Amino acid sequence: MEIQENFEELIKKIEKLKSSGTVDLSTEEDLSIAVMNLISLEEHMFFTNAKTQKPEYLTLLGEIREMRKELLGKMVPRHEGETWCITKHLLAVTMRLMEVGTKLNGDGKKTDAKEMFDRAYKTYSMFWALRLKLIDASRFKEITKEESARGKAWTFSDIVDKLVDCCDE
Repeated sequence: MEIQENFEELIKKIEKLKSSGTVDLSTEEDLSIAVMNLISLEEHMFFTNAKTQKPEYLTLLGEIREMRKELLGKMVPRHEGETWCITKHLLAVTMRLMEVGTKLNGDGKKTDAKEMFDRAYKTYSMFWALRLKLIDASRFKEITKEESARGKAWTFSDIVDKLVDCCDE
């Protein structure tokens, strides 16, 4: 019964967000993709500098990083603990999994590609769950203790599954 209550609470939060007009999800989705690409550019500047030893790539990396920080700050203005870094890394993982999936798909490995795309979507869903505060990540420790007391300890995978379930409507 608790899962149903949590689901209903989540639906109420989503409806409240939709009706409040405080979040333009379409614009923010585009912005999140832009941030993903900026993260990817930071990585490319690093590797290009390492391969060429040209310092101008590190200068560009710094400029790109500042832009990425500013744009991510528009999406995640207030953060607690390490949610800022978590959101950045969730976007980075999403981008990389999408790229791997695209390469696999191009190589005709459709099943492997689908697996990567599914993982990318789950990771992106976790980003949105944190971004929209649809879940309270701080409660995971408490929930894990409660479940452990009942003899059913959660694994990291279980926690991720709970996050992903929050985003599947």
